[in-house]
Amino acid sequence: MAAVTPADPWHFERMMLAGGLGLHGAVAGDGPLVLMLHGFPECWYSWRHQLRELSRAFLCVAPDLRGYGESDAPRGVQNYAIEALVGDVRDLIRHFGRERATVIGHDWGGAIAWAASLMHPEVVERLVILNCPHPRQMQRHLRSNFRQLARSWYIFFFQLPWLPELVLRAGDFAPLMRTMREGAVNKAAFTDADLEHYRAALRRPYALSAALNYYRALMRRDFIRGAPADNWLGRKVQAPTLIIWGEQDIALTKELTYGMEDLFEHGFEIKYVPDSGHWVQQEKPELVNRLLMDFLSAPPAAG
Repeated sequence: MAAVTPADPWHFERMMLAGGLGLHGAVAGDGPLVLMLHGFPECWYSWRHQLRELSRAFLCVAPDLRGYGESDAPRGVQNYAIEALVGDVRDLIRHFGRERATVIGHDWGGAIAWAASLMHPEVVERLVILNCPHPRQMQRHLRSNFRQLARSWYIFFFQLPWLPELVLRAGDFAPLMRTMREGAVNKAAFTDADLEHYRAALRRPYALSAALNYYRALMRRDFIRGAPADNWLGRKVQAPTLIIWGEQDIALTKELTYGMEDLFEHGFEIKYVPDSGHWVQQEKPELVNRLLMDFLSAPPAAG
């Protein structure tokens, strides 16, 4: 595929986690560990621009999340519960012999990164989120923000058996590829060669159903419904946090980023990108890379 060249810094590894799950991923660089978690309907390739830049100073790992691409895809909705997805993050950090890592997540990868920072704060050294709301923010807005509820129609559609797979697989995944390109402000961010990477990942056995199972498992758990007081959702984020938000997101409203001060123990930074849609790290790679390098290179805050 023309969008990847021999000069690119990554190689691919098959990473066997402690629980027996095998993840495929791109690995580049050396230094402090940085995990890059992709969203739906993507794969490791969504981090190509960041792998090229951040690997100059960090050990960067961009896996295909469980069920995606060449990673293992266990059958059944229960295998895509948020605890299992977060467990993969923890086990991936251990696989590389580290105790902690910076975790960067976009879209569904962002949801996993949020949850990892709350369930296992001891393993998340720094947190970066791109166009994914904090889970408590999503809860609040799905209950009270009709605008966001209307934009989230697809989450409810994905709860149906077999029909979403039938619709999304049509024309070699044409509906999903069209959503990616048309949802971008910078349409040139997705060449035909770029989109072929995502098509190829979705063609793998069970990959599309696995991706939809993330949403199906989500709706069956406390991640959307009200959670008991002692649930991990009630905790505050401990890690230094950077949020990067493409303002022209067709699925997530900017209001999801308002009023979050009570969700963090030590505050957070947010950088809005007005001329980007949902796929911000692919639409504005130079800007996102600069923001990431500045944040990751800054000394830790005192105290």
